[in-house]
Amino acid sequence: MRYIWGQYNEYFGKGRADMITRMAMRMVVGPLRRWDLRTAKNPHHFVAISENVRTRIKEIYGRTSDMIYPPVDTGLFPLSTRDDGYDLVVSALVPYKAVDLAIEAFNRTGDRLVIVGQGPDRPRLEKMAKSNITFAGWQPDDRLAGYYAGCRALIFPGEEDFGIVPLEAMASGKPVLAYARGGALETVLIGDERRTGVLFHEQSVEGILEGLAALRKTRFDPHVLREHALTFDREVYKTNMRAYIARRWAEFKEKLPQAQS
Repeated sequence: MRYIWGQYNEYFGKGRADMITRMAMRMVVGPLRRWDLRTAKNPHHFVAISENVRTRIKEIYGRTSDMIYPPVDTGLFPLSTRDDGYDLVVSALVPYKAVDLAIEAFNRTGDRLVIVGQGPDRPRLEKMAKSNITFAGWQPDDRLAGYYAGCRALIFPGEEDFGIVPLEAMASGKPVLAYARGGALETVLIGDERRTGVLFHEQSVEGILEGLAALRKTRFDPHVLREHALTFDREVYKTNMRAYIARRWAEFKEKLPQAQS
């Protein structure tokens, strides 16, 4: 339900949705929020997919939550040291993903950019893109792995609750240029010892250009990138989720005799 709370403008602001949709949402957003707050009292426990979401659960619902990162199929994306001379965007083509900012930045630099993904915003994005930018549409996992393998870096201009795509790129040994908000703050490492990408702090064309300049000057170890991605692997998720369910089930069973007495 994030579209009715902190990211309302990203979904329904001017230029993000048509006039009829914006008018309809203004009428229903209040009732939707009240309904959401009521129903949020029902679950016994919340599990957040990132610290970012955990904070939002506390701010909106006043509820504490546990955090378990979602699974990443790192096995689908083998390590690659290949560089075919292009940067990559993997995204649904909808306004809040901010793919248009990446296109404007690469329009200026003239560097090659490949965009993998599909969505209603594609016609608008194609009109604004110059010839150095290629739209590959939706791709199955095996072909997507090939795009990761050949790219120089992944460009991640939007804000996500978590963001699996950056970790798929890292599993392939490729660094990430990401907007410094949301889940990217938890997955993109910028320390000297274990650097996996570069963060830009202003969600704008200029912010991306500054980030690109820093990215080009930075050396990355593909093996470090993959090792980091493996800490989010599907098997790690399974282990964490099984342990969490077992703990909560044990707590529940301990309370049963008291409830029945």
